[in-house]
Amino acid sequence: MDGSRASWVNTTHDWAAMVDTDHLDRIRRAPSEFSPGGPEHLVLEVVAYAADEAVSRGGGRCVVTLHADGSVSVTDDGRGTDTRVDEHGHVVKKPVMATKDLRFFDRPDAERLPDGHARRGMSVVAALSEWLVHSNRRLNGSWTQRYEHGVPVTGLEPVESDGTTGTRVRFLPNQALSSAWSLTASDPWRWSEHWPDLTARLDDQRDEGSSACSDG
Repeated sequence: MDGSRASWVNTTHDWAAMVDTDHLDRIRRAPSEFSPGGPEHLVLEVVAYAADEAVSRGGGRCVVTLHADGSVSVTDDGRGTDTRVDEHGHVVKKPVMATKDLRFFDRPDAERLPDGHARRGMSVVAALSEWLVHSNRRLNGSWTQRYEHGVPVTGLEPVESDGTTGTRVRFLPNQALSSAWSLTASDPWRWSEHWPDLTARLDDQRDEGSSACSDG
């Protein structure tokens, strides 16, 4: 579906708007509204996209990693974020991080995540993170991009293909959400009740030499 950007159909996000600063500002002004319960909700917002991929492919996997620097990453084996080439030859990524998800944001009928709170979209994660790095592997190319407080601070930086597809989102929740992580190895098992097509695993790397892992 490459070609004129005006012909691209908006399904989950508006292809015409790469960054919606008003939308991001609204999220940053109300962290408790958009990430109720703390940073664990942000993890579920990311895992929900891995679950979408798993449903579309008849099954999938993801790994949630707690890193020693306080950041967390979610890595999945899906198709990767949609990336196209416009009529000018520019590579364009679906703006999942810096614009609202048309399916969920401000929708009273939005999907509920395993914590019981409404799904809002990946932009909530980006806006409420000090930084976020989105790495993407698709059949038509692989790249990475960095965001700070929801705003991209780099372009799409190519990375060498390794023959796989999927996404990796690593982020550091901002200080407004600072709290000790309460995720445990049993959480992915509970998530599987909500997302039966997704097998999730938690890898806690915060303490050297220890790791808490569980397959859902």
